[in-house]
Amino acid sequence: MGTVQNHPATQNVKDTISNGQSAMTSSEFRNLADSRTAPNRNTATGQPLTHYHSFFYNLLSWENPRATSISFLSTILFIFAARYLPALRWTFKVLYLTLGCTAAAELGGRMVLSQGLASSFRPRKYYTIPREALESSLEDVEQLINFFVIEFQRILFAEKPTHTVAAFVTSLLSYWLIKFTPLWGLSLIAVSLLYLGPLVYMSNKEFIDNHLENATNVVNSQATQVRDLAGQHTSRATSAMKTYAGDYTSKAQNYIGSARGSASPKAANSGATAGPGSAPAYTSSDFPHAPKQEPTAGATSHQEQYENSPFGGKAEPAY
Repeated sequence: MGTVQNHPATQNVKDTISNGQSAMTSSEFRNLADSRTAPNRNTATGQPLTHYHSFFYNLLSWENPRATSISFLSTILFIFAARYLPALRWTFKVLYLTLGCTAAAELGGRMVLSQGLASSFRPRKYYTIPREALESSLEDVEQLINFFVIEFQRILFAEKPTHTVAAFVTSLLSYWLIKFTPLWGLSLIAVSLLYLGPLVYMSNKEFIDNHLENATNVVNSQATQVRDLAGQHTSRATSAMKTYAGDYTSKAQNYIGSARGSASPKAANSGATAGPGSAPAYTSSDFPHAPKQEPTAGATSHQEQYENSPFGGKAEPAY
């Protein structure tokens, strides 16, 4: 058995398979990187999408299965590493060991050799990040942030109702799971659904589409029945309101006609009693008494004149 495995032909086949797999994996990663181009479609508001829309669609649709599998496993391993490995503590440990060795070498070299060892390895020019690299990195960060911002608004304003419903179900489940599931566990579930959900759908696309179509037809038929039933109730209510309004209108008209009929005989009787062209009868008591004397001399105010007048109480009225 060992002779067959160590045979040059067997090793050649193994090398060919290994080289072919690595070449295909490299090709898929290149395809994934080249997919970062802005798609031709726009949002419902006419805004162009970012190149990360094409990138994530290519990644999660498993068009490059090797690249997608490696990214999925890498994300899972990162979650477990963040959960079980003290990465931050190790980072500070490596940092203090490096700085401690550098300081000891520099001080020891100056004490023994009159020249620091660390400073002797200093480059002639410190490394700087080129402006072009910074601009391209900032552009990628801007595109990534806008990807999440645009997708959140598309979900929030129901550009695609199915995506909005899926986001609602996901947030509802997350609300209940966060009560007894740690953050790393929730992240693990989310990543698994994000990668494996499209794979399951694509593997059973025809079956799932048929069931979704049947469910849509059932929902549409139920909605149609509800609309028809609501229309019938609305028409009945409208006809009943019209009937009630007509009854009340006729009753009001009858009341107004009877009131006018009872008022007209009274007006006729009063007109017959008074007679046409007759003047109303008035008596002298209906008018105030006219003054019979001159205004009192020496009165300086209207109050004094009133008190001295026949109506002020000091003079007797003339009948």
